[in-house]
Amino acid sequence: MIQITREIGIKESELKEAFIRASGPGGQNVNKVATAVQLRFDVSNSASLPPDVRERLTRLAGSRVTQDGILIINARRFRTQERNRQDAMDRLVELIRMAAEKPKFRRRTRPPLQSNRRRLDAKRHRSEAKRMRRPVFGYED
Repeated sequence: MIQITREIGIKESELKEAFIRASGPGGQNVNKVATAVQLRFDVSNSASLPPDVRERLTRLAGSRVTQDGILIINARRFRTQERNRQDAMDRLVELIRMAAEKPKFRRRTRPPLQSNRRRLDAKRHRSEAKRMRRPVFGYED
């Protein structure tokens, strides 16, 4: 059981890891050893996540979620398989933690009348200053 928050924990059986060859640093090792990790987590069918968290996670992950609702995280930052596994797991946990936070309810407010008046007065003043700089047409001496 991987503990995400106090209320949320996911079973390790819900995660699927696949090891693939990584590009980047590593010399000949890169061509021989599959060090990159592809972590798959079925968001849409996970019993561990509450429905609201599931929905926010899908929205937050964006293109990393497939049509079937499977979240795919590719980790290839490090040269060793173990560090990439840990990196993928950390990124998944962080993503779920972000999705677990309930968005703050925004109460709509109106700006005070005085600030509105100040803004309009400033606009009028700027308009007047610019109008005074314009050349006067049709004026004959």
